[in-house]
Amino acid sequence: MRRPLAPEDAKLWSLVTATVRPTGERRSDSHGSVLKSYLATELTPSPKSTHRPIAPIAATPTSTPPSVTVSPVRARSPEDIEPRRRRRISRSREPIGARLDLHGMDQTKAQSAVFQFIRRAHEGGMRAVLIITGKGTLGDGILRRRTPEWLSDPAIRPLIAGFSFADRHHGGEGALYVALKRGGR
Repeated sequence: MRRPLAPEDAKLWSLVTATVRPTGERRSDSHGSVLKSYLATELTPSPKSTHRPIAPIAATPTSTPPSVTVSPVRARSPEDIEPRRRRRISRSREPIGARLDLHGMDQTKAQSAVFQFIRRAHEGGMRAVLIITGKGTLGDGILRRRTPEWLSDPAIRPLIAGFSFADRHHGGEGALYVALKRGGR
């Protein structure tokens, strides 16, 4: 059962239908005869036509169809934590097992600390940890930029389910949630 149109919808619909004109043979204006004659000449084949039907091409068993690449609406990068899990971590429904603060460390010391921290947390059976990188003096600190690279390193990547910037109350863009895969203990 269809519901009746609201008064403003009915008014809008009447404006739209007032501007629509039929096409083809039912056309009633002075250009209708011109359109009919044009369509008639275009659709009738000429007597001198040498048109031959095209034979279908048989597919050979060795030929493969061309690959079609379909880009998804939003591809999730491997670094993203599943949205529901990230929400659970940010709302403390999935506890943050440990925190690592990289303030005051240089790159080599920070990288070593991140690797050891992730390994220990995974072995300890923790499911989520927080790495505090800080934002740097101008909001684009080197540790903040490099920590995602370190977390993508093949040496520790198999232990990590995903990572993303933390919520504001956990440090915002100066911290990272790291979701760990099951294992350890």
